[in-house]
Amino acid sequence: MKAIYRLRFEHTTVMLCRVLHVNRSTYYNFINKRPSKREVENQRLRKLLLEIYMKAKKRIGTRAFKIILLRDYGVNISEGRILRLLKSMTLPKMSTIKPRFKSNKSPVFSSDNLLKQEFNPNSPNQVWTTDFTYISIGPKRHVYLCAILDLYSRKCIAWKVSDKIDAQLACDTLEIALNKRKPKEPIIFHSDQGSQFKSASFRKLLDEHQLLASYSKPGYPYDNAVTEVFFKYLKQREINRRTYHSIQEVQLSCFEYIEQFYNNYNPHSANNGLTPN
Repeated sequence: MKAIYRLRFEHTTVMLCRVLHVNRSTYYNFINKRPSKREVENQRLRKLLLEIYMKAKKRIGTRAFKIILLRDYGVNISEGRILRLLKSMTLPKMSTIKPRFKSNKSPVFSSDNLLKQEFNPNSPNQVWTTDFTYISIGPKRHVYLCAILDLYSRKCIAWKVSDKIDAQLACDTLEIALNKRKPKEPIIFHSDQGSQFKSASFRKLLDEHQLLASYSKPGYPYDNAVTEVFFKYLKQREINRRTYHSIQEVQLSCFEYIEQFYNNYNPHSANNGLTPN
């Protein structure tokens, strides 16, 4: 059912139901089903738990969650229910154990996939995705574009071109997005497992702004399909039609495509024909 719902903008419902051997009435009953009171309450509780989780900077356990829920929100639920809700949210595990010895090895960060191919959030600033792509500017010379999308409307909210594909490019692009959107609530930030997105400087920037890192499975681009498709059409519609000789030409080309065409003119299928902007 979920597969049909996710692919409904790419293929007709009739064809998807026929291919997957699902009765159409069963599918429509599934998507029109109203959540139970328990499910609605669980959604509200998950939002409160996520808020507490970010305020506490991932330092507390279920007992502390229970105390804070009762103290700050007047919500009294069992520790067992809190634990079940936290498990369903698949947040990175919290630990209060201090390492006994220092290590020269690079820190190992959680690589959980929090997005899980849920590409249609209910409102802006819930899920941002990012990736890099390369653009040729001559024989054996390339520059690199980093872009960040808001999955709600598929808008490209930040982009930057550089001659180096490094953590600094990722950080600079993220800072552009943060300065534009100024988010107040936690956001899932999804990328592939590139070293730039797992660098200490980039992870620090995520933590400072309450962004929850989410990563695709290694070598599995479908977990970041929306960003991959964005780059695919960028190259088909703009990059592959031109010949570039400098980074300035690439910057101008990207500006014309992203800011003038893609965000403000191009009707997007995920928005029922409306532009991302």
